[in-house]
Amino acid sequence: MALIVKETQSIKEAVKFINSIEVNKLSRLLSRILQKLHLKDERSFSEDEEQKLQTALALEKQALHLVLETSSFLLEQAVHHNIKPASLKQQLESIHIASDKAEAFSQAWAAAGPDVVEKIRHAIFAPKKLEHIGWQLNLQMGQSSQAKQKEPHTVLDLGVRGDEESEVKDLLQLIHAWR
Repeated sequence: MALIVKETQSIKEAVKFINSIEVNKLSRLLSRILQKLHLKDERSFSEDEEQKLQTALALEKQALHLVLETSSFLLEQAVHHNIKPASLKQQLESIHIASDKAEAFSQAWAAAGPDVVEKIRHAIFAPKKLEHIGWQLNLQMGQSSQAKQKEPHTVLDLGVRGDEESEVKDLLQLIHAWR
């Protein structure tokens, strides 16, 4: 079985902090990370929530950020490799995450993993949906100065649904590409 993550110095530090967290708190933390993992530009926790987490988990700000980033990274790797929960547990134990903590990762992954994988797949492969296609071809066959002229003019209209702001930009880019 190929390793999904290498044990770097940063991972080793994060593992120490992860192993210090109570299992039930870690499970809730992982569930929240998995809920927001598919959202690229959104953090799992707000600033206020992170301050509360620092107190609840008895971690300094840097340590908390390391735990959050490493947990997110490990779960992103699980998404990337579409790994089974039992295999994820083995992988995490191989980088010295305590068995009960690895089990928490495995259970959170078993509960939310398939949904997260599907959401990420959908976001990657289908961020926009083609609603309709329209086209128009105008062919100028000649004019008084050039009898054998054949000059086609094409207008292609692709109706795309997705991010409303980028929809107009995409259409304008398409028009400029055909000129």
